[in-house]
Amino acid sequence: MGDPTRRTVTLGLAAFGLASCGAPIGGAGGRAALAASADEPPEPRPDPGYHAWVQGFRVRALAKGITGNTFDTAFRGARYLPKVIKNDRAQFQARRTLEDYIAIAASQERVRIGRAKLKKHGRLLDRIAARYGVEDAVLAAIWGVETGFGARRGDTPVISALSTLGYESRRAEFFESQLLAALAIVQAGDIAPDKMKGSWAGAMGHTQFIPTTYLAHAVDSAGDGRRDIWADDPTDALASAANYLAQSGWRKGGLWGLEVRLPAASDDLVTRAVPDWRARGVTRASGGELPDHGAAKLILPNGAGGPAFLLFANYRVLRTYNDSMKYALGVGHLSDRLAGGGPLVGSFGKDAQGLTFKERKELQERLTRAGFDTDGADGVIGDKTTTAIRAYETARGLPVTGLASKALLVHLRG
Repeated sequence: MGDPTRRTVTLGLAAFGLASCGAPIGGAGGRAALAASADEPPEPRPDPGYHAWVQGFRVRALAKGITGNTFDTAFRGARYLPKVIKNDRAQFQARRTLEDYIAIAASQERVRIGRAKLKKHGRLLDRIAARYGVEDAVLAAIWGVETGFGARRGDTPVISALSTLGYESRRAEFFESQLLAALAIVQAGDIAPDKMKGSWAGAMGHTQFIPTTYLAHAVDSAGDGRRDIWADDPTDALASAANYLAQSGWRKGGLWGLEVRLPAASDDLVTRAVPDWRARGVTRASGGELPDHGAAKLILPNGAGGPAFLLFANYRVLRTYNDSMKYALGVGHLSDRLAGGGPLVGSFGKDAQGLTFKERKELQERLTRAGFDTDGADGVIGDKTTTAIRAYETARGLPVTGLASKALLVHLRG
């Protein structure tokens, strides 16, 4: 987090149907995450060039203050991971729409689990909120989007991943800086190198800190002498995320933003004082007068036909945690849902195949009832839905397209 070259993930949706948009580098240091990958750890492969690079990097690391013992211990089991490079090169190829991203980020299941986590960890979150001024629902939303509330923290060896990326990535300088920071973490005694696991790009723990962010913002809230964001106990990770947000300017009690209803066509990317927006007839989408949390920017991320949002200063803080509009809107909306708010009011309209979100859910439900399981009906067309469509088309003698189309929905309706 905090570094402008932080991870650039599209959606980190594999774990929740989102990581297929790109593998996450960690919320505290990148773009558009949605839970660390649930894939098996990448298989190592011998690579003479990699081992030569490691020896050269050792000289640079020791010159930066890393001891020989720390380096040799950390690299004792390190290996070149070709799948990491494959992920790095593929991460920009598939992107979810904002509608899909928000649907997954604030799915009914995510909201249900998140509210249970708020109840379970209420005292901890209250204590963190009192110290750092960051609301419990906001922290829980980040936790949920980043790793599914700790369920998917990543199981790739971080030293191997970062050294592989430092050796061969398009952003070698950035990843080498992260590798140096990871070695500094090991040298400080916060974690043993064989226990330092994370995403393929080195994001770690419940809230997916990259190493430089960890060094700058991680805290020992549990009081055991270590800043342990990897443990099953989320205490240090959640407090560290709160510390990051607080140091980035989070305004206690302030909204990140809210969905609004516009009286007529309006230009987006305009910032005005709330009284000015009120005078122009802008209201909360859910009803009622706009709350005043300072200057607010209007955005229409899906154009005039989609939802409209007013964004306050805390939205910009979420963008420092992860510089993605989708991420900030997803986390913000999930935090509202966890605090008792409802779904978005505005519609995103029809997709490229002519289906609305509601119709896509209906299509999934009908496929499953027909014996072609889509693994739930969330309105997001992922691999499992596509596979189910192909199987249905094959079984019914239809042209096999794999597309969630209007024609397919009509056929399913009979």
